[in-house]
Amino acid sequence: MSLLTRPLGTSGLHITQVGFGAWAIGGGGWAYGWGSQNDSDSIAAIKHAVTRGINWVDTAAIYGLGHSEEVVGRALRELPAAERPYVFTKGGMIPDPSRPFEEPQRNLRPGSVRKEVEASLRRLGVERIDLYQFHWPDALGTSVEESWGEMSRLIREGKVRAGGVSNFNVGLLERAERVRHVDSLQPPFSLIHRQAAADVIPWSAAHGTGVIVYSPMQSGILTDAFSRERVERMAADDWRRRNAEFQEPLLSRNLALRDALQPIASRHGVSIAAVAVAWTLTWPGVSGAIVGARSPQQVDGWIAAGNLTLEGDELAEIAGALERTQAGAGPIQPVGSADDAHARPRA
Repeated sequence: MSLLTRPLGTSGLHITQVGFGAWAIGGGGWAYGWGSQNDSDSIAAIKHAVTRGINWVDTAAIYGLGHSEEVVGRALRELPAAERPYVFTKGGMIPDPSRPFEEPQRNLRPGSVRKEVEASLRRLGVERIDLYQFHWPDALGTSVEESWGEMSRLIREGKVRAGGVSNFNVGLLERAERVRHVDSLQPPFSLIHRQAAADVIPWSAAHGTGVIVYSPMQSGILTDAFSRERVERMAADDWRRRNAEFQEPLLSRNLALRDALQPIASRHGVSIAAVAVAWTLTWPGVSGAIVGARSPQQVDGWIAAGNLTLEGDELAEIAGALERTQAGAGPIQPVGSADDAHARPRA
């Protein structure tokens, strides 16, 4: 299957418009886990995503306290070298293994960054990380200039191909950009969490920084089968139980928005999830969307977003649903369409 690709800023990487997100496959037993997960199912999901045309996987050292990277590494080894996807990972969140449910330390000290990169390389079983990202801003007083300077050195040494950041604001992006070009930004962005469209996405578009958005289905809410009953059945250690979007009164608004996407999904013959993901791709500056899956069937539920184009009247219909339901916050409709001139089928 051919999926459309877009350039990831000026990094030289061309990525499919949707990528495989490996957060949930880290399993449970830590602060932001999704409950237990079978590793064989995870590997099958990654391999299926690649077979369907996806050319990048996004993981992080903190997911499952290293377990997600290990599972991704196993999947890579089971794929022919010519079919292996780009590997993106993140660092800067340091857990206390003896207290896995406590908030990780946000540490971007240069020595810690280097140590994490070396550990990620070992777990993934690769010689170079295609995109290494700072997961969150530092909380220990380390200047972004120090941290980003270390990123620059890791790139020069060949341990990392491209450098990016996640959850950074415009001020931090500008400071990092003065040290070395920021190849990519990873912000949260969905029909519910739309704030990035007001600041960091336009900044990135203006500076040649690629954008890969995370949680475009709002961690499962904007999917066909989601329900209140699903929340009640979530594992006790599933982080979503503590999140306001999964509790009233926000949950009812979010489900009403999800239901409003059904007519558009039906017209295109795709899932609601695919429509939700495709909406994020209509914003100028967005290169791709990270979408999680725990099984091959879940991949099939949203992969149509990789080639789905929403028309202007459909974007207006969605904007109306956002106003009517009052779900989420942030801009409701892109000023222009995504730069489809750069989109091309993956070879």
